[in-house]
Amino acid sequence: MTIDWADGFEIRVSIDNDAVVISANKEGLLSLAQHLRALAEEPAGSHIHYDEYNSLEERSAELTIEKLAIENPARH
Repeated sequence: MTIDWADGFEIRVSIDNDAVVISANKEGLLSLAQHLRALAEEPAGSHIHYDEYNSLEERSAELTIEKLAIENPARH
């Protein structure tokens, strides 16, 4: 899977009262959108891992997004 980044992206992930908060500038949001689209085309179980060492701003919480193996049509 190819992961591309828009120039100047900034993404932070934090946990606030058990809620995950993703904060990003325009370039960060566009990058994440491209990553999600690419992940959707991958086999079940594929994932993208983000942390402060490869993509997130300093002191961000780690984030993993995984494609489910089973899709549940009852949940929309």
